[in-house]
Amino acid sequence: MKLLKDFGFGLRTYSEALNYIFRERLAWFFVFPLLLNIILFWIGWDYIGSLSEQVQSFLQNWLDLENAVFWGSGFLRATIGGFIWIVFKILFFLIFAYFGGYIIIIIMSPVFSYLSERTEKIKTGNDYPFEFRQFIRDIIRGVFIAIRNLSIELVLTILMFILSFIPIIGWASAIMLFFISAYFYGFSFLDYTIERKRLSIKESIQFMRENKGIVIANGFVFSLCLIVPFCGVSISSFAAIISVVAGTLAVNEIWEKEQR
Repeated sequence: MKLLKDFGFGLRTYSEALNYIFRERLAWFFVFPLLLNIILFWIGWDYIGSLSEQVQSFLQNWLDLENAVFWGSGFLRATIGGFIWIVFKILFFLIFAYFGGYIIIIIMSPVFSYLSERTEKIKTGNDYPFEFRQFIRDIIRGVFIAIRNLSIELVLTILMFILSFIPIIGWASAIMLFFISAYFYGFSFLDYTIERKRLSIKESIQFMRENKGIVIANGFVFSLCLIVPFCGVSISSFAAIISVVAGTLAVNEIWEKEQR
């Protein structure tokens, strides 16, 4: 079955990519997800803390708790403050848990584009002279693909949620959603190479459909990392580096076979 065969091929290129990164001295690209994690969590944590304080202040003023003198008013103020803090921190993690993958792809799109180009140059010798205008186009396309995939995935998530209430079909909805996410993540990682082949977005979509097993396998590990409790986004940002290299190796191998 082609789907399973392609899935196995995609996993093989993923394992090859990890060795390839260290063998070809591309491991310094892991510095970027490290910096991203520091910046996102530092800014996000600080912003969430500030926002929770503002909401807490608003509620206390609205309920006039500062002037309240009834028994237990101090405890009530402290309870409200703690509750708001916990709720906002949980929301912060939930937002990152669902949108974190695409946040990584969008923010790190310039890094992924350059990494994919470097990988192909080392692997095939194909040299792509740097052009600022083309580089910007690559970034815009990467962001557009990520937003497109996120939008489709949100629609499918809503559909899966509705289907989850149907007996028998419902239990499989979570598994289906996982593989849907893996497909769209893999799509984003492979498209950096597809773009350099001068394929349009429409042609890229057709390529992904014809090689969906490879695409799913490429996004599979990234998706697995995302569902790790609490630190999924952090781990997946490093996995994304491997996914881009794996996607580049896979696309070039397919491309060479088709050109023969």
